Amino acid sequence: MEQIITLKASSRNLFGKKVKVLRQKNEIPAILYGRKFAALPLSIQENEFLKAFQKAGEATLINLEIPQKEPVKALIRDIQKEPVSDKIIHVDLYKVDMTQEIQTEIPLKFIGQAPAVEEQEGNFITNKDALKVECLPDRLVSEIEVDISSLKSFSDLIRISDLKIPEGIKVLEEPTDIIAQVTPPLSEEELKALEEEAAATTEKAQIETIEAEAEKEKAEKAEVEIPPEEQAKEETPPKENE
Repeated sequence: MEQIITLKASSRNLFGKKVKVLRQKNEIPAILYGRKFAALPLSIQENEFLKAFQKAGEATLINLEIPQKEPVKALIRDIQKEPVSDKIIHVDLYKVDMTQEIQTEIPLKFIGQAPAVEEQEGNFITNKDALKVECLPDRLVSEIEVDISSLKSFSDLIRISDLKIPEGIKVLEEPTDIIAQVTPPLSEEELKALEEEAAATTEKAQIETIEAEAEKEKAEKAEVEIPPEEQAKEETPPKENE
Protein backbone atom coordinates (compact mmCIF):
# COMPACT_ATOMS: atom_id res chain seq x y z
CA MET A 1 0.00 0.00 0.00
CA GLU A 2 1.21 3.48 -0.90
CA GLN A 3 1.90 5.99 1.84
CA ILE A 4 -1.26 8.00 2.47
CA ILE A 5 -1.01 11.73 1.81
CA THR A 6 -2.70 14.15 4.20
CA LEU A 7 -4.84 17.03 2.95
CA LYS A 8 -6.55 19.55 5.23
CA ALA A 9 -9.97 20.98 4.37
CA SER A 10 -12.63 23.14 6.00
CA SER A 11 -16.41 22.98 5.88
CA ARG A 12 -17.92 25.82 3.86
CA ASN A 13 -21.26 27.60 3.78
CA LEU A 14 -20.72 29.68 0.64
CA PHE A 15 -22.35 28.48 -2.58
CA GLY A 16 -23.08 29.60 -6.13
CA LYS A 17 -21.61 32.96 -7.09
CA LYS A 18 -20.52 33.55 -3.50
CA VAL A 19 -17.67 31.02 -3.86
CA LYS A 20 -15.78 33.81 -5.65
CA VAL A 21 -14.92 35.04 -2.17
CA LEU A 22 -13.10 31.77 -1.48
CA ARG A 23 -11.18 31.87 -4.75
CA GLN A 24 -10.07 35.42 -4.03
CA LYS A 25 -8.48 34.03 -0.85
CA ASN A 26 -6.73 31.29 -2.87
CA GLU A 27 -9.14 28.65 -1.60
CA ILE A 28 -10.74 26.01 -3.82
CA PRO A 29 -14.42 25.07 -3.38
CA ALA A 30 -14.78 21.29 -3.10
CA ILE A 31 -17.38 18.63 -2.42
CA LEU A 32 -16.89 15.34 -0.56
CA TYR A 33 -19.32 12.59 -1.49
CA GLY A 34 -19.58 8.81 -1.30
CA ARG A 35 -21.85 5.80 -0.92
CA LYS A 36 -24.39 6.24 1.88
CA PHE A 37 -22.73 9.54 2.75
CA ALA A 38 -24.34 12.98 2.74
CA ALA A 39 -22.37 15.29 0.46
CA LEU A 40 -20.21 17.71 2.41
CA PRO A 41 -19.19 21.10 0.92
CA LEU A 42 -15.56 21.98 1.64
CA SER A 43 -12.89 24.56 0.92
CA ILE A 44 -9.20 23.74 0.49
CA GLN A 45 -6.17 25.99 0.41
CA GLU A 46 -4.99 26.04 -3.21
CA ASN A 47 -1.29 25.53 -2.49
CA GLU A 48 -2.03 22.62 -0.13
CA PHE A 49 -4.23 20.94 -2.71
CA LEU A 50 -1.66 21.33 -5.48
CA LYS A 51 1.01 19.71 -3.28
CA ALA A 52 -1.27 16.78 -2.46
CA PHE A 53 -2.45 16.33 -6.04
CA GLN A 54 1.10 16.34 -7.36
CA LYS A 55 1.87 13.37 -5.11
CA ALA A 56 -1.45 11.54 -5.20
CA GLY A 57 -2.96 12.20 -8.61
CA GLU A 58 -6.33 10.47 -8.95
CA ALA A 59 -5.18 6.96 -8.06
CA THR A 60 -3.75 7.33 -4.56
CA LEU A 61 -5.66 7.55 -1.29
CA ILE A 62 -5.43 10.77 0.66
CA ASN A 63 -6.18 11.29 4.33
CA LEU A 64 -8.66 14.16 4.42
CA GLU A 65 -8.62 16.07 7.70
CA ILE A 66 -11.64 18.25 8.51
CA PRO A 67 -11.92 20.16 11.82
CA GLN A 68 -14.22 18.50 14.38
CA LYS A 69 -14.63 15.42 12.18
CA GLU A 70 -12.94 12.05 11.93
CA PRO A 71 -10.26 11.83 9.19
CA VAL A 72 -11.63 10.47 5.92
CA LYS A 73 -9.95 8.27 3.31
CA ALA A 74 -10.68 9.81 -0.08
CA LEU A 75 -9.73 9.92 -3.75
CA ILE A 76 -9.51 13.00 -5.93
CA ARG A 77 -12.23 12.30 -8.50
CA ASP A 78 -12.67 15.38 -10.67
CA ILE A 79 -10.96 18.73 -11.11
CA GLN A 80 -12.66 21.61 -12.88
CA LYS A 81 -10.53 24.38 -14.38
CA GLU A 82 -11.16 27.85 -15.73
CA PRO A 83 -10.79 27.49 -19.54
CA VAL A 84 -8.59 30.53 -20.14
CA SER A 85 -6.34 30.66 -17.07
CA ASP A 86 -6.36 26.89 -16.41
CA LYS A 87 -6.81 27.74 -12.72
CA ILE A 88 -8.57 25.12 -10.58
CA ILE A 89 -12.07 26.31 -9.66
CA HIS A 90 -13.66 23.18 -8.11
CA VAL A 91 -12.67 19.73 -6.87
CA ASP A 92 -14.69 16.55 -6.29
CA LEU A 93 -13.47 14.18 -3.59
CA TYR A 94 -14.80 10.65 -3.18
CA LYS A 95 -15.12 9.17 0.31
CA VAL A 96 -13.80 5.62 0.13
CA ASP A 97 -15.25 2.59 1.90
CA MET A 98 -12.15 0.52 2.61
CA THR A 99 -14.19 -2.70 2.55
CA GLN A 100 -15.65 -2.16 -0.91
CA GLU A 101 -13.88 -2.52 -4.26
CA ILE A 102 -13.70 0.63 -6.35
CA GLN A 103 -13.17 1.32 -10.03
CA THR A 104 -10.66 3.95 -11.05
CA GLU A 105 -7.73 4.58 -13.41
CA ILE A 106 -4.06 4.05 -12.63
CA PRO A 107 -1.52 6.05 -14.70
CA LEU A 108 1.14 4.24 -16.72
CA LYS A 109 4.81 5.18 -16.30
CA PHE A 110 7.05 4.31 -19.24
CA ILE A 111 10.60 3.39 -18.25
CA GLY A 112 13.73 2.30 -20.08
CA GLN A 113 14.73 2.91 -23.69
CA ALA A 114 13.35 1.37 -26.86
CA PRO A 115 16.17 0.04 -29.13
CA ALA A 116 13.97 0.60 -32.18
CA VAL A 117 13.99 4.31 -31.35
CA GLU A 118 17.64 4.62 -30.38
CA GLU A 119 19.08 2.47 -33.19
CA GLN A 120 16.54 2.78 -36.00
CA GLU A 121 15.24 6.31 -35.39
CA GLY A 122 11.68 5.05 -35.04
CA ASN A 123 8.79 6.91 -33.44
CA PHE A 124 7.67 5.80 -29.98
CA ILE A 125 3.86 5.57 -29.88
CA THR A 126 1.69 5.12 -26.79
CA ASN A 127 -1.96 4.14 -27.11
CA LYS A 128 -2.83 4.45 -23.43
CA ASP A 129 -1.61 6.58 -20.53
CA ALA A 130 -3.71 4.87 -17.84
CA LEU A 131 -5.53 1.61 -17.13
CA LYS A 132 -9.08 1.19 -15.87
CA VAL A 133 -8.95 -1.08 -12.83
CA GLU A 134 -10.98 -2.50 -9.97
CA CYS A 135 -9.61 -3.29 -6.52
CA LEU A 136 -9.90 -2.69 -2.81
CA PRO A 137 -8.71 0.82 -1.87
CA ASP A 138 -5.69 -0.46 0.05
CA ARG A 139 -4.45 -2.21 -3.12
CA LEU A 140 -4.20 1.00 -5.12
CA VAL A 141 -0.83 2.12 -6.47
CA SER A 142 0.05 5.53 -7.85
CA GLU A 143 1.34 4.15 -11.18
CA ILE A 144 2.07 0.99 -13.16
CA GLU A 145 5.45 0.75 -14.84
CA VAL A 146 5.84 -0.17 -18.51
CA ASP A 147 9.35 -1.26 -19.54
CA ILE A 148 9.80 -0.29 -23.21
CA SER A 149 13.23 -1.95 -23.62
CA SER A 150 11.49 -4.90 -25.32
CA LEU A 151 10.66 -2.74 -28.37
CA LYS A 152 13.64 -3.81 -30.50
CA SER A 153 11.94 -3.67 -33.90
CA PHE A 154 8.96 -2.05 -35.58
CA SER A 155 6.99 -5.27 -35.26
CA ASP A 156 7.34 -5.49 -31.48
CA LEU A 157 4.33 -4.54 -29.38
CA ILE A 158 3.62 -4.12 -25.68
CA ARG A 159 0.12 -5.26 -24.72
CA ILE A 160 -1.75 -5.10 -21.43
CA SER A 161 -1.06 -8.80 -20.97
CA ASP A 162 2.69 -8.03 -20.95
CA LEU A 163 2.46 -5.73 -17.93
CA LYS A 164 3.26 -6.68 -14.35
CA ILE A 165 0.01 -5.84 -12.58
CA PRO A 166 0.29 -5.65 -8.76
CA GLU A 167 -1.52 -8.35 -6.82
CA GLY A 168 -5.13 -7.60 -5.99
CA ILE A 169 -5.70 -5.29 -8.97
CA LYS A 170 -8.06 -6.37 -11.76
CA VAL A 171 -7.63 -4.63 -15.11
CA LEU A 172 -10.96 -3.81 -16.75
CA GLU A 173 -9.61 -3.72 -20.30
CA GLU A 174 -8.82 -6.27 -22.98
CA PRO A 175 -5.49 -8.07 -22.37
CA THR A 176 -4.70 -7.83 -26.09
CA ASP A 177 -5.00 -4.01 -26.18
CA ILE A 178 -1.75 -2.42 -27.38
CA ILE A 179 -0.02 -0.13 -24.89
CA ALA A 180 3.05 0.95 -26.87
CA GLN A 181 4.99 0.35 -30.09
CA VAL A 182 7.59 1.93 -32.34
CA THR A 183 6.74 2.93 -35.90
CA PRO A 184 9.18 3.60 -38.80
CA PRO A 185 10.56 7.15 -39.18
CA LEU A 186 8.40 9.58 -41.16
CA SER A 187 9.22 10.74 -44.68
CA GLU A 188 9.78 14.43 -45.47
CA GLU A 189 6.26 14.65 -46.95
CA GLU A 190 4.73 13.16 -43.81
CA LEU A 191 6.72 15.51 -41.57
CA LYS A 192 5.58 18.51 -43.59
CA ALA A 193 1.94 17.39 -43.33
CA LEU A 194 2.29 17.02 -39.55
CA GLU A 195 3.83 20.48 -39.23
CA GLU A 196 0.98 22.02 -41.21
CA GLU A 197 -1.58 20.20 -39.10
CA ALA A 198 0.14 21.36 -35.89
CA ALA A 199 0.19 24.96 -37.12
CA ALA A 200 -3.52 24.82 -37.94
CA THR A 201 -4.30 23.35 -34.51
CA THR A 202 -2.27 26.08 -32.78
CA GLU A 203 -4.05 28.81 -34.76
CA LYS A 204 -7.45 27.33 -33.88
CA ALA A 205 -6.52 27.18 -30.19
CA GLN A 206 -5.40 30.82 -30.25
CA ILE A 207 -8.68 31.89 -31.83
CA GLU A 208 -10.69 29.93 -29.26
CA THR A 209 -8.70 31.53 -26.43
CA ILE A 210 -9.34 35.03 -27.81
CA GLU A 211 -13.06 34.28 -28.17
CA ALA A 212 -13.23 32.86 -24.63
CA GLU A 213 -11.54 35.94 -23.20
CA ALA A 214 -13.94 38.19 -25.12
CA GLU A 215 -16.96 36.26 -23.80
CA LYS A 216 -15.61 36.43 -20.26
CA GLU A 217 -15.07 40.20 -20.53
CA LYS A 218 -18.56 40.62 -21.96
CA ALA A 219 -20.09 38.59 -19.12
CA GLU A 220 -18.18 40.55 -16.48
CA LYS A 221 -19.35 43.86 -17.96
CA ALA A 222 -22.95 42.64 -18.07
CA GLU A 223 -22.75 41.52 -14.45
CA VAL A 224 -21.47 44.93 -13.37
CA GLU A 225 -24.21 46.74 -15.29
CA ILE A 226 -27.09 44.73 -13.72
CA PRO A 227 -28.65 46.64 -10.80
CA PRO A 228 -28.37 44.96 -7.37
CA GLU A 229 -32.15 44.38 -7.19
CA GLU A 230 -32.07 42.57 -10.55
CA GLN A 231 -29.10 40.46 -9.48
CA ALA A 232 -31.13 39.33 -6.46
CA LYS A 233 -33.94 38.19 -8.77
CA GLU A 234 -31.51 36.16 -10.82
CA GLU A 235 -29.95 34.41 -7.84
CA THR A 236 -30.41 30.67 -8.28
CA PRO A 237 -30.16 27.78 -5.79
CA PRO A 238 -26.53 26.80 -5.16
CA LYS A 239 -24.94 24.12 -7.33
CA GLU A 240 -22.04 22.13 -5.96
CA ASN A 241 -20.15 22.15 -9.26
CA GLU A 242 -19.89 25.92 -9.31
